[in-house]
Amino acid sequence: MHRYSDWLTADDRAEARRLALEVLFDQVEHFTAEGLDVGQHAYAGALRFFATGSLGDEPHAEAVLRRYLESALLTAYATRRLLRSIRFSSTVFTHGIYVPWGIVGEVARQEGVHVSTWNVAYRKRRFIFSHDDTYHHTLMTEPREHWQDLALSANQERELMQYLRSRREGLFDWIVFHQATLQDAAVIARHTGIDTSKPVIGLLTNVSWDAQLHYPANAFPNMLEWLVQTCEYFARRPELQLLIRVHPAEISGFPPSRQPILQELRKRLPNLAPNIIIVPPESGMSTYALMTLCNAAIIYGTKMGVELTSVGLPVIVAGEAWIRNKGLTHDASTPAEYFEILDKLPFAARLGEAQLARARRYAYHFFFNRMIPLPFIQPKAGYPIYQLKLETLQALLPGASPGLDIICDGILRRRPFMLQDASPAARQLAGAS
Repeated sequence: MHRYSDWLTADDRAEARRLALEVLFDQVEHFTAEGLDVGQHAYAGALRFFATGSLGDEPHAEAVLRRYLESALLTAYATRRLLRSIRFSSTVFTHGIYVPWGIVGEVARQEGVHVSTWNVAYRKRRFIFSHDDTYHHTLMTEPREHWQDLALSANQERELMQYLRSRREGLFDWIVFHQATLQDAAVIARHTGIDTSKPVIGLLTNVSWDAQLHYPANAFPNMLEWLVQTCEYFARRPELQLLIRVHPAEISGFPPSRQPILQELRKRLPNLAPNIIIVPPESGMSTYALMTLCNAAIIYGTKMGVELTSVGLPVIVAGEAWIRNKGLTHDASTPAEYFEILDKLPFAARLGEAQLARARRYAYHFFFNRMIPLPFIQPKAGYPIYQLKLETLQALLPGASPGLDIICDGILRRRPFMLQDASPAARQLAGAS
């Protein structure tokens, strides 16, 4: 057990305090120290603390952000001294963003120490592990060869579709933000006033404060700017209907958002065009049922793109959604690219047979291969959402748990954190063994 106080000097504390006070407030997000992006993680942490997508309206924003920056610097100093004193071969920690985890990762990578990050997956008793960075980044950049040649058996495809259907109620998940009470698409169309004779384009938001990191491929600086410009665009396309579904986790997540996206949208656009329909976060309408009414979906950072492409719905990506870069979606990296894609709406058809098969291969990879099972971790009410249920230490021995073996092999030998690897190298290795 190592404590910060064991690895920090009085000079470290004075330097961290000095820098945290001297950096201009509007420059904190981009502040680096000795090649470490400490400001990015401090800023993301402050957004999470306030549960907002920006700090402009928070009276204590500057004081809190500067405390986060000071903490980030202290974490960097302590971690660097620790790693240089004790030559660890590997580090393992949750998330890989915010303070302190993101800073630990920054220092470890700079010091040449292997990084493994983990987070609770959506499916019960399963976890997502990644090499070198947070899964928020790695799921967008992992090699396609890990999944694109995955041959799904009839049973695997049936298992996948059964699971995707179950997500409407969250039967097999331990992260559920919404329990829908209205699933009938026809009834939903009547309730929302959707004109079924005109094309409907769905738009799905995400929680504004969640994992606010820098993504170079984003077409817009933030989700609000994307939403505002999209609404302005559809105001000029009255032949289309824009159906906005606000993420239910704005009110059901932890912590609940203190900057509701609709409130921010109405500040910028107090009078929305009549062809824009909004379903608020508290609505009991099923997001899945809403999307069945749509010609296409537009997303920024939600994982729903994985599910929607698996049922053939065309998806446009403007932000850091995990379905980006998979050869399945219309990905925009600039506003110009984004609006060129919107100009093609409505699309003439849903995903073709080959694209649908590809989408399901990726969905299986995402939900079944990347989400590693640990049967001795059991769901429980409250926080944390799981507990250890271990009857005997024999359950931890090699061969007793395939999931644990994969995790250990990943940490110790840098093997991929996945149950089934479809890459040629993995197939060759399997044949040799």
